[in-house]
Amino acid sequence: FTSLAAFGIGNMVQANSVAEAAKTSYGLDPMVTGLALAALTAVVVLGGVQRIVQVTEKLVPAMCAIYLLGALVIVLRYAGEIPHALSLVFEGAFSGQAAGGGFAGATVAHAVRYGIARGLFSNEAGLGSAPLVHCSATTDHPVRQACYGIVEVFVDTLVVCLLTGLVILTTGVWDSGETGAAMSAKAFEIGLPGVWGDLVVSTGLMLFAFSTVVGWSFYGETAVTYLFGTAASLPYRLLWIVFVYIGATGGLHVIWSVSDTMNGLMALPNLVAVLGSLGLLRRLVREFFSKEKSA
Repeated sequence: FTSLAAFGIGNMVQANSVAEAAKTSYGLDPMVTGLALAALTAVVVLGGVQRIVQVTEKLVPAMCAIYLLGALVIVLRYAGEIPHALSLVFEGAFSGQAAGGGFAGATVAHAVRYGIARGLFSNEAGLGSAPLVHCSATTDHPVRQACYGIVEVFVDTLVVCLLTGLVILTTGVWDSGETGAAMSAKAFEIGLPGVWGDLVVSTGLMLFAFSTVVGWSFYGETAVTYLFGTAASLPYRLLWIVFVYIGATGGLHVIWSVSDTMNGLMALPNLVAVLGSLGLLRRLVREFFSKEKSA
């Protein structure tokens, strides 16, 4: 499931977001963006895991710094709108209102369905993808490494996603009819003066999406190599590059539906395995914190 889900959450959705941002900000045809993104992906992915690490460790901090700074400036500028924005969150979650992509759900059940799907897509908590990287880290105890994973989810959900939501709501673009990256781009364009808003969101989004594409190629390749051996590595990389172009030129709603389905199929066996490992987890946590207290 990991090898298949990677093409949704880590490939086509990201490529589509880059193409949408490039079209909105710079008027570039998605086909042109798709070709350029596929070429850049090929350079990194075909270079192996070391090149992937070298690229992502530089792109991710830069992306976060640019995006969070811009979002924080907008939220401070529109601080007076925050109470109204928070009220919209609860109204949208527990009423029949739905704004095109902002509050997806005519019922509470529908809202929960999309909330879980988007949350899973955003922070990957319970998906089973992050352990593929964490298990290769050098650490003195698995619980210490697991704490880094908890911080990842916190920063992604309660910092990046919260700020993004506040930017969209406080600037009033949540009911503009825009969806996806175009909605964020419009919010930043309104919130920051001149060309800065458009520049911040388009640059941040492209860096984030590209780093995700090259990072998830490692996840998928790891799964395929485990199943079929190292001989499957190169064909998977080539297929990955092709799907980057397909994602950039495909329809957003279809791609999201495929991604949500694949994520669910990937998360289900992982969550079962997590529940089955609760005894081991409890023992490791007690062991780790007892050592920390005695140190």
